[in-house]
Amino acid sequence: MADVTLLMQAAAAGDARAGAELLPLIYDELRRLAAHKMAGEAAGHTLQPTALVHEAWLRIAGDSPVQFENRAHFFGAAAEAMRRILIDRARRRLAAKRGGAAVPAALDAIEVPAADMDDDRLLAVNEALEKLAALDPRKAELVKMRYFIGMSFAEAAEALGIAVPTAKQWWTYARAWLTVELRSEVGLEPGP
Repeated sequence: MADVTLLMQAAAAGDARAGAELLPLIYDELRRLAAHKMAGEAAGHTLQPTALVHEAWLRIAGDSPVQFENRAHFFGAAAEAMRRILIDRARRRLAAKRGGAAVPAALDAIEVPAADMDDDRLLAVNEALEKLAALDPRKAELVKMRYFIGMSFAEAAEALGIAVPTAKQWWTYARAWLTVELRSEVGLEPGP
């Protein structure tokens, strides 16, 4: 995936051919990661990996394209976008469940499972993750990449520019920190 970083740099420098070559590489990688994450979902879910990728792409690319420094920067933004999609959807479902009069967006017709947990738990994990990000942003990024887009240790370590053993140590620390935070706040524990 070093090609992705080189192509990002060339595209940022104005090379149109690099931009055309970059899009399929990024899309295929995102689709693969989304498919990996969705493979662990319960039977009967309606989410397609393509829908999650497209929604994340809309959030990170939007009307004004962002120039990414490297692969880690891009996949960090993608992990954050996927996390926010799940959080926003959980908030909308909870508001509707509690009598909210919110009008669903067109994309709501596509079911986005809440990372193997109910909405209350997903929101609690999100709040704890935001606290962790304030203390240690890099460990929080690792959690987002592993938990919300299903990256392996090797993939997340490469994206963050760290060694796989370091990623495993950070993961162990982050899970322990989140477990303590969730127990003390709402009596929950993080998922897998």
